[in-house]
Formats: sequence, structure tokens, C-alpha cells
Amino acid sequence: MITTVLATVFVLGVLVFFHELGHFLVAKRAGIRVHRFSLGFPPTVFSKKWGETEYAIGLIPLGGYVKMAGDNPAEETKGEPWEFMSKPVWKRFLVIIAGPFMNFVLAVMVLSGLYFFRGQEVKVYVSSVEQNSPAENAGIVEGDQILSVNGIRITTFNRMALIIEEKVEEPVVVSWQHADQILTDTIVTYADYARTVSGDTIIVGKIGIGGRRGYETLGFFASISAGFDKSVLYVRLVASFVWGLITRQIDAREIGGPIIISKLAGVTARDGFDILMEFLALLSVNLAVLNILPIPVFDGGHLLFLFAEKIKGSPVSLKTRILAQQIGIAFILLLVIFVTFNDISRWNMFR
Repeated sequence: MITTVLATVFVLGVLVFFHELGHFLVAKRAGIRVHRFSLGFPPTVFSKKWGETEYAIGLIPLGGYVKMAGDNPAEETKGEPWEFMSKPVWKRFLVIIAGPFMNFVLAVMVLSGLYFFRGQEVKVYVSSVEQNSPAENAGIVEGDQILSVNGIRITTFNRMALIIEEKVEEPVVVSWQHADQILTDTIVTYADYARTVSGDTIIVGKIGIGGRRGYETLGFFASISAGFDKSVLYVRLVASFVWGLITRQIDAREIGGPIIISKLAGVTARDGFDILMEFLALLSVNLAVLNILPIPVFDGGHLLFLFAEKIKGSPVSLKTRILAQQIGIAFILLLVIFVTFNDISRWNMFR
């Protein structure tokens, strides 16, 4: 429990800090006064004013915010040059997009650092073999390296598992290296039960092995390139997931909330700090992509207003912005209730 709590606070704290730091730095650069920079939501446990900005830490570590002069549609503005609404559209656009952009940058930094100091996962070694399993009967032993499954080169355990799990009580062609020998055999999987993210029980194929990762360190520039490529892949995966929800190709029960994030943070932290950092990078990309969705209250909702302002030549009316904000808050509350229900229903699968 202590590991889970600490891991959750750490992950959410880093994600929120970088997101809000993006808004803060660009706002200051644009000449906008920032009244408050807060990590977490009230009640406030710490605050200190430095210059024109109050820096605070809230007790509830589920978000944060940067309060800029004149950024609240319900707030009376005076047309001062340091107010948010006094700045041209392109400057306000940069201030808003800076948050999601910093989350993407964070993912690239984290992954690049992992690839440089720890290495990139490029091999899969067998860490355990079940007795009387298809793998044992084929001669696979602990320490062997899995090279390919059904002709597909294996570089990660997850990739291998996905290929095998699709073949329930069906043959798969496995190639592996034992000492200095490369062996190949056709292995028939056995059926086993597994739980999906949505909590459903499904039948999957297995051959009876556990795996451990094999890493290869990369040079400085190669690490940055690999970190950027993996972050872009994460963006595509998250965007594909969102599109699947919209088109109803993916069950809405697949959506996870703070409870599941907390559980996964604890699980990955127990697997190692590097695994926790990989999880942080994935969550950072999630936050970046989800925040640019055109939903009021999200950064994407503010960007939508800017596009409308650019087209019509004047800001969206105060009444419209307040109404949209209220709708957005209602939507977020309903979403929180929905994902919390999902999380509770899936609690046991992460024990």
C-alpha cells in the first residue's frame, strides 16, 4: 500500500508539474501575469508567493492548474496588456498547447534516458518453464533466448505473448537459441484463462514460459531518436484507442481512471523504477493526447474557441464560453463517475 501511494503521488506529481510548467513558462514569455501555480487541488497544504505568482501544493494530487490574469470567462477583464484575453490568438494558442506539448517532451526525455542508461529491450530470455508444459516438452529451458514465433522476430515479451495468446490449442512455430545452437519446433498451445482490462474473462493460448527482458544500450543521439519514435508510437496507440471508443469498436469499459492508475503505478513500481518510468512515459502521452480533445475545460476546448475566434474575427461570447465550461464540468463529473465504476469493477484483476 505504501509503495502504491508513493508511486501514484510521484507519477501524478511529475505529469501535472510538466503539464502546468508548459502553460506557465509560455504564459510568462508571452507577458501574461500568472497569479497562481498549483500542483494538486485544495485544500492547500503549502503556498508561497514569489514575485507576482503564488506557488502552491494541494492535498488532492489528481491535477493542478495555472491561474492566469483574465483566463476565466466568468472573471471581469479590464483589457490590461498582461491579461490572457488581451494577447493575440497565436500567443494564446501557444500558451494552451504548451501543456500537452510538455507532456510529450517529458515522454521523450524519460524514454531517451532509459534507453541511454539502461538500454532498449531487444531480446527475450526464458526466466521459467512450467513442468510438463508444451515448452518443456519441446526442450526449452531457463536462460534460452526466444528468437521468433511464427516467423515474427521477437524483441519484447509482450509481443511474443500477444502472438501466442491468439493461438488457442493451435500450433505455433517457435525458434530459440540454446547456448550456441538455434532450435526450431512446432509447439501446440494449451488453453488458459486471462482477464482483459475491462474485467472480462477470456481464453488464451500459452506454451508455459515466463520471460525476462534483455537490453542493449544506445548512444546519446540514438537514445533520443528511439525515445522520440516510441513516444510517437504511443501517440498513435492512444489516438487509435480514442477513435475506437468514438466508433464503438472498443468497449467503453476499457477506460481506466485514477484507481486503476494507482494500482498500476504500484505494480510497476514493484517491478522496478525503470518499469515505473516507462509507465509514466505512457501516461504522459495519454495526458497530452486526451487534453487536446475538443472538450470544454480541456486544453482542446480552449483551442476550439480560439479557432472559432480566428474564423469569426472576434472572441466567442462570454455567455457561450461560460455555458460550454459548465457543460464541460458536467461531462468531466460524469466521466469520473463512469471510470470510477469501471475501476472498482476491475479491482480484483490487479491484485
